[in-house]
Amino acid sequence: MIERKSHLDALAVSLLLGCCLFWGLQQVLIKATLAEIPPMFQASLRLVGATALLWLWCAWRRIPLFSRDGSLAAGLLAGALFGAEFACIYLGLQHTTASRLTVFLYTSPFWVAVLVPFWAHSEKLRGLQWVGLLCAFVAVVFALREGFSGGAASTVRGDLLALAAGMLWGLTTVVIRASRLVMIPAEKLLFYQLAVSAAVFPALSLGLGEVWTWHFSAFGLASLGAQTVIGAFASYLAWMWMLGRYPATQISTFVFFTPLFALLFGALWLGEAVTPGLLAALATVAAGIMLVNRRPRVAA
Repeated sequence: MIERKSHLDALAVSLLLGCCLFWGLQQVLIKATLAEIPPMFQASLRLVGATALLWLWCAWRRIPLFSRDGSLAAGLLAGALFGAEFACIYLGLQHTTASRLTVFLYTSPFWVAVLVPFWAHSEKLRGLQWVGLLCAFVAVVFALREGFSGGAASTVRGDLLALAAGMLWGLTTVVIRASRLVMIPAEKLLFYQLAVSAAVFPALSLGLGEVWTWHFSAFGLASLGAQTVIGAFASYLAWMWMLGRYPATQISTFVFFTPLFALLFGALWLGEAVTPGLLAALATVAAGIMLVNRRPRVAA
């Protein structure tokens, strides 16, 4: 039986910050690699590679992936939502910047905060927690406000795809928390999502007319390697492990750090200025997360 905890401990916070740090870099990596590898082909290589790594990991640790445990229907649904989310991300990055896409993608905690309490009443947010959630989101929008003016039609298309991706991510979390998926090993939970996506994406890539080329630059190989090993395998496995043990609403709020990490990586990579407004936003996000993770007072 998996032991569920009522609050985030030091291990969870460390894992969440590490995941958010890489996810902030990941959008920049995907965007930079689009010039060399088309979006759905890039995603296909990543997902197929991560599925193979996860299968080897489970074989080594003797974790059963195909035993009957009543999770198939929910697992396939979670896999379909996961795949649709990533299709929106990779296609959206063709039309908008990595930072703009990231801020819309990370609206997912709102879907989680609103919907999860219908199934897990213990995770219902209280007044101050809603204030913290709102503070965190407003801070992200403020930090990226320069990109929200004068958008072309193509940029708006990318923004809408990013919003759809955020909704799909939130719904994936809700499906996991509201079904038997919380009772299965994190490895099997991730396998559902990776395997379903890996089966669909190559056909989607060919259907969109993408050209498959197998001559990659050193940067392309490094990008694919990082996206596959760290992004789609290690970080998502850690995320699934945490979803089964910690409150989903508190976990999801931490993802507000990712857009700010993305902006910081953009500054380091592209030479963009880090403004006082960004630093203020970072502080506000931290304050918002502290409010959401505030433990209720115990009555005397």
